[in-house]
Amino acid sequence: MKLTWWIVLAAVLVTTGTQAQTPSSTSPRAGTALHALFDREWEWELSQDPLWASYLGDRRWNDRWPDTSTEALTARQAHRQAVLNELAGISRDTLSPADQLNYDIFKHQYATTVEGFQHRYHLIRTSTLDGVQNTEQVVDGLRFQTVKDYDDWLARLDALPAYVDQNIALMREGMRSKMLLPKIIGERVRVQVEHIVKQPAEQSGYYRPFGKIPASIPAADHDRLAAAGAERVRTRVQPAFARLLEFLDREYLPVSYDGVGWWRTGGGLAGYRYFARLHTTTDLAPQDIHALGLKEVARIRQAMEAIKTQVGFSGTLAEFFTHLRTDPKFFYGSGEELLNGYRAVAKRIDPELIKISRKLPRVPYGVIPIPDTIAPMAPTAYASGGAPDGSRPPYFFANLYRPETRPKWEMMALTLHEGMPGHCLQISVAQELGELPNFRRHAFFTAYTEGWGLYAESLGEDMGLYKDDPYSKFGQLTYEMWRAVRLVVDTGIHAMEWDRERAIRYFMENAAKTENDVTNEVDRYISWPGQALAYKVGELKILELRRKAQQALGVKFDLRDFNDVILQTGAVPLYILEQRVDEWIKARPTDP
Repeated sequence: MKLTWWIVLAAVLVTTGTQAQTPSSTSPRAGTALHALFDREWEWELSQDPLWASYLGDRRWNDRWPDTSTEALTARQAHRQAVLNELAGISRDTLSPADQLNYDIFKHQYATTVEGFQHRYHLIRTSTLDGVQNTEQVVDGLRFQTVKDYDDWLARLDALPAYVDQNIALMREGMRSKMLLPKIIGERVRVQVEHIVKQPAEQSGYYRPFGKIPASIPAADHDRLAAAGAERVRTRVQPAFARLLEFLDREYLPVSYDGVGWWRTGGGLAGYRYFARLHTTTDLAPQDIHALGLKEVARIRQAMEAIKTQVGFSGTLAEFFTHLRTDPKFFYGSGEELLNGYRAVAKRIDPELIKISRKLPRVPYGVIPIPDTIAPMAPTAYASGGAPDGSRPPYFFANLYRPETRPKWEMMALTLHEGMPGHCLQISVAQELGELPNFRRHAFFTAYTEGWGLYAESLGEDMGLYKDDPYSKFGQLTYEMWRAVRLVVDTGIHAMEWDRERAIRYFMENAAKTENDVTNEVDRYISWPGQALAYKVGELKILELRRKAQQALGVKFDLRDFNDVILQTGAVPLYILEQRVDEWIKARPTDP
C-alpha cells in the first residue's frame, strides 16, 4: 500500500497498551467527555494536516499545505502533551469496555507521537519514494469537478514555494543534528527534483488536473484555469524546486554520509529500535526480527524448490530465478497490455471473494496506472483508499514503466495484496464501521494493514486462484519471500551495519524479483527505517490467530467468519487484534 509520509505521520501507530477490563460501574458523563475530546481532536488533526484531510475527502483546507515550520511542529508537540494530560483526567475505569479500548488506542497514538518527536524523523523530508518532491501525487487523492476544486489547487500551487522552503529549513536542521539521508539516496532524489525543474510545464504532474478539465466547466473558466495552471508551474512550482535543487547540490549532498543505515545518524540504534516498535506494534528487538527473517527465508526456499520441481525445471533455484526474470513469455510487450492484464486479474478475483468474507464493502475499486512522472522510481504497485464521502473510489495503482521488468507470474499475488481482498477491501470495510469514532475508522497501523495485505495474498489459495497456475503460486511465494527478506535486510542495514550492495545481493539471491525492483526496494528501506518489518510480522500474527481458531473450533471453524473478525475490528495494534480473536473464540461453540 502506498501511504505517503505526511499521511503516515498523521496516522501514527501505537506500540503498547493495556487490556480492557469491565468497569465496576460506568459513567455516562465520562463517556460523553471522552467522545467530545475525540471529536475535537479529530477536527484539530485535520486542520493541522490539510493533506490528510484532502486524502479523506474533506475539502475545507484544499487550498493549503501543512505548516511545517519549527514553531508549528513545536506547538503541535505541546498540544498533544496537553491532550494527554487532559485525557488522564477522564476516569478510564468508569468507561464502557468499548470506550476503554477507544481510550487506550487514542492515548497511545498521542503518546507515541510525542515519544517519536524526540527521534526527529520529521527532519527527513525526502526519499526516493516520498517527500516534498513527490507532492504532485496529492492530485490522485483530490476531486476535480468544479471551478472551486481547480481554484483550490491553484491556491495550493501558489503556496507551494513556502512549503518547499519550510522543508529546506527542516533539512538544514537535520544537517546540524546528523539526521539526514545517505548520499546514495540524496543523489537519486536529486534526479527527481531536476526532472521537475526542467520538464515543460504542461508535462508536469502539478499540471495534470488542467489537462483533463471536465466539459461541465464553462469554456471561459476552462481557458482561464488551463492558462493559470501552466503559469503557476512555471513561476511558482519550478522556481521553488530549483531552490531545492541548489540546496541539495551546494549544502545537503556535500555533507551527506557515505554508506547506509540509521545507526550512522544522530538517532542511532535507539531511534531504530523505536521505529521497529512503531511499525510492528510489538516489542521485538531488531536481532530477534533478523533471526525470524532468516527462519522464514529458509522455509519459503523449500516451498520454492517444490514448485521448481513441479514445473519440470532441472536447474538450480538461482537458475530458475534467472529464467523467470528473463524469458520473454513471462512479460507483456507494452504498458497498455500490462494494464489490461491487471484489470483481467482483478475481474477474475472478484467473484471468488464470497469464499473468504461474508461482509464485503459496498464501494467498488479501480485499476489505474501510476503516473508516468513518478513511475521510474515508484514500487511495482500501490493502493490508495477511497474518500469516505464516496467522491473518490479506492484505486490499485499499477506501474507500467518498463513492462519487460514486470513479470506476469507476480500479478495475481500483487493484485490480491493491493486490490481485493487486500488494501482496497480492508480500507473500505474500516471506513464503513460507522459505530467507531473517526480516529478508529481511519487508523493506520502498519503491522495490521500491511499484515492483512500479505495475508490476502495467501487467500488466493483459499479462493482457488493458484490451483491451475504453478507460476502464479511461485509468484505468491516470491512476494512472501520478499517480505521475509525485508526482515533480514532492514535490520541488517539499520542495526547490523550491512552495506547497500550486500542488501541488494541477499535480496537477489533469495527472490525472483528483477534487479530494478530490488534496487528500488532496498533504497526504500534505507530511507524509511523499520516500516518494512511490519508486513511479515503482521501476517505471521494473523496466521497464528487463524491456526489458534482452527484448533479451538475444529469443524465449526469458518474462514469467512474468522476473516470478518479481523476486518470488522478495524486497524488496531497486534496485541489488541489477538485479544479480539480470543474473545471471538470464547464466544463460539466448539466441537463436543
